Amino acid sequence: MDRITKAHIDEFRQEQSLPDNDIALTFEHFVNYCVLSDHYDDEFSVLDLHTGGGQDLTIDGIAVVVNGTLVTSTDEAAALLALNGFLDVQFMFMQAKTSSGFNGEEIAAFGDGVLEFFETEPEAPMSDDIIEAREIMGWIYDHSSRFRHGRPSCELFYVSTGKWVGDAHLSTKMRRAERRLNETNLFGKVEYRALGAAEIQASWIRSKNASSVEFTFANKATLPEIGGVSESYVGVLPLGEFLKIISDPDTGSIRKHIFEDNVRDFQGDNPVNNEMAASLATTAGADRFAVLNNGVTLVARSLKNTANKFTASDYQIVNGCQTSHVLYNGRNSLPDSLGVPFKVIATNDDEVINAITTATNRQTQVTDEDLFALSEFQKRLEAFMQAFEEKYRLHYERRSRQYSTQNVEKVRIINKTIALRAFAAMFADEPRRAANYYSELKPLVGTRIFNSDHKIEPYYTAAFAYYKLEFFFRNGQIPVSYKPARYHLLAAARLIAGGSSMPALTANQMEKYAKKINEVLWDDKKSIDLFRKACDAVDIALDGTELTRDAVKVQSFTDSLLQAAR
Repeated sequence: MDRITKAHIDEFRQEQSLPDNDIALTFEHFVNYCVLSDHYDDEFSVLDLHTGGGQDLTIDGIAVVVNGTLVTSTDEAAALLALNGFLDVQFMFMQAKTSSGFNGEEIAAFGDGVLEFFETEPEAPMSDDIIEAREIMGWIYDHSSRFRHGRPSCELFYVSTGKWVGDAHLSTKMRRAERRLNETNLFGKVEYRALGAAEIQASWIRSKNASSVEFTFANKATLPEIGGVSESYVGVLPLGEFLKIISDPDTGSIRKHIFEDNVRDFQGDNPVNNEMAASLATTAGADRFAVLNNGVTLVARSLKNTANKFTASDYQIVNGCQTSHVLYNGRNSLPDSLGVPFKVIATNDDEVINAITTATNRQTQVTDEDLFALSEFQKRLEAFMQAFEEKYRLHYERRSRQYSTQNVEKVRIINKTIALRAFAAMFADEPRRAANYYSELKPLVGTRIFNSDHKIEPYYTAAFAYYKLEFFFRNGQIPVSYKPARYHLLAAARLIAGGSSMPALTANQMEKYAKKINEVLWDDKKSIDLFRKACDAVDIALDGTELTRDAVKVQSFTDSLLQAAR
């Protein structure tokens, strides 16, 4: 392995808080992270991808991306189907080899393993991780009538630390694997790629950079000087240029992370979006689009322009998520010259960004709960997590990829989804929903969760407990077999460390209660003992049955666990 790759892997290992005693395993995690990061912009746990080990079908990592979101359970896929009304699916498979060459037998075996993964009646033995991934795959094909943009794509990545030169013999084996997968008629696209050290190094470097895009904006007017805004423009952008902003130049997929500040995700086939798509399908509707649509607002933290050439970096689409997705979905049938009403604003002022987002989204039916993500509470939580000394510090990611260019431990990054789930599990006694029914937690935002009257301390405590448990999983101090119950472990840990008599979340006593739990979590020995006791509570609740995703879905398991923890 060359020195550059070694250096990147060592940096990755430190960021991910992985042990340094198994270079092959760390390389598998590194490859999984780099490959998915090229296709997916949000933070994710490398443990959720890894399948390497015994009975793994020669597959070291699997990622299933549904409607632009990485899913790890059928419940998550079902929630996305319910939200969007359709399924748009990518399957990605990774194989990592620390050897400096490319082995023909291993390349063929990897293709065979992926083919076996999709068999209706597979013959090869499979690990629990492979079986869980197959359950998601089976659910997806059971709902194939909801495929919106054709059948799923299937991509295979064989990665070595050597140099890929396109060897004809090895390429033939890869094309043969592609043909066999295509013959199943399960996929709209199959691609098998070999990556060497140079390619995986470039992927790692790309994962460290913030989003940047160059586009031509000729039909524009400069807006007058505005406080807190360095420059701003309004006009009409051709669809061809607009698609450069919202889609990835390498994969062609829509950049989901740039809509993080848009308040609401794409709502799919709702009446408004269907009406927009139907109007665009007519000549008159397409001609009038620029005057009938409210348009799209882009906010960039860095904006450079020379005449009509603009380069935006670290940017978000704060209004126009629905419009952007409808245009992206119809891109193959719409002319590049279609005019998109467009506004560009350059600012680093969070207050200005929040004000723009709130004002532009008020033009449509957006609830106060949707806008809560922009609230003062969220900013206070970010500041609170940063206020601790380094050993106890967390990084609250209010904006997607907020810390991508900073040298911080990835496991210390807590996004809004993790914060919500961890708090719901630990302080609202909702580990079942946190683990399997995340969509049921969203209506609780602003009342039982992220309530502006709540004390800030328990949100930090829940997030730190999540970080600590994830750290123990990665280092083997807590068996990964307990992962299906990770949110139940948080609930049990709170009861064991803090006691069952919990103050109201709005009471001053809650600060002392959370601090009591923090003192356990901050101590390495006490915290590992705490989570091992939480594992014991899980074992008691299981009462001899196997720990699976299905086992933790039933309310009776949660009730038994909480009782055991008390």
